[in-house]
Amino acid sequence: QVQLVESGGGLVQVGGSRRLSCAASGRAFSSYAMGWFRQSPGKEREFVATISRNGGIITYADSVRGRFTISRDNAKSTLYLQMNSLKPGDPAVYRCNAGDAQGQGTQVTVSA
Repeated sequence: QVQLVESGGGLVQVGGSRRLSCAASGRAFSSYAMGWFRQSPGKEREFVATISRNGGIITYADSVRGRFTISRDNAKSTLYLQMNSLKPGDPAVYRCNAGDAQGQGTQVTVSA
């Protein structure tokens, strides 16, 4: 099984940018399609983006398309989420997932 650790969260102003990282260890990173999900208090877990094993197929939630970019570096066993033009609706705990595994998450807070 793969182990996942997210980082990069923090406080960002509305309209600002942040890059999240998800470092993987254990089973071969390149064998997994990867995804980012987010959840804020009182809300359901929400899909953000996914990327195929070689990065050739990418999907986004409508709420982030055009603002967020998912990418991966298989040589570094790391998944990324570049978040631009952050909005008041974006604050959440962001988690990466691979198969049945997910990380502990990293908190993103957006200030007005």
